[in-house]
Amino acid sequence: MIKKAMILAAGFGKRIHPLTLKCPKPLLKINGETLLSNTLKFLESFNVKEIVINVHYLAEHIIEYLNKKNYKIKITIVEEKDKILDTGGGILNAVENFQSEPFLIINPDTIWHQNYLEELEKMEKLFLENKKNKCMLLVANKNKSFDKLLKGDFNLENKLINRKNKNNLDFIYTGLQIINPQVFDGITSKVFSINKIWDDLIDKNELCGIESKANFYHVSTLNIYKQLQEKIRYW
Repeated sequence: MIKKAMILAAGFGKRIHPLTLKCPKPLLKINGETLLSNTLKFLESFNVKEIVINVHYLAEHIIEYLNKKNYKIKITIVEEKDKILDTGGGILNAVENFQSEPFLIINPDTIWHQNYLEELEKMEKLFLENKKNKCMLLVANKNKSFDKLLKGDFNLENKLINRKNKNNLDFIYTGLQIINPQVFDGITSKVFSINKIWDDLIDKNELCGIESKANFYHVSTLNIYKQLQEKIRYW
């Protein structure tokens, strides 16, 4: 069973300006619930025991928020003080917290809800059944996205992710993946995107994917955030 997870919370949230000029994106609220709190509740529902959260932009706000909430689940904060390390670099900077165990990586930008739990259980089962699995992404078809302007990231064929037809990518990354820390072995770069890891795995036909059937609500822009304020009623 996978008992550890990492929440990526270091970003600048530029597409949500001006709201994120003074408030980090993970602390934006929808119907009184912050994106970060919703993500923590989702992970707790999956019975995750330890969570690592990386922070950089307005880090003090997130740290203060977590200290005040006093969550029962074990939370470790990894602060990227000098500069933001991007998604891949941020994970690598915190990877020692996971030793050699596969762990979850999740973005708080997505509105995680109960429908995702069954899909995550399926992901976990498939990932752990094959010890050769290195990374598995939860992806959604573009037609499931509330934000119709989001472009696809991948194609999905026989549970393998590719980017063969770059002009017709039908699947969007939901913000949830299971990864084996061994994929970072030998990487010396400190600042890099997780896309570097994904692309290397795609070249080897080793990036797995599961299709989500849930409606995909993602806080992508200020306009979408405002619309979701009216749309989401199931917190």
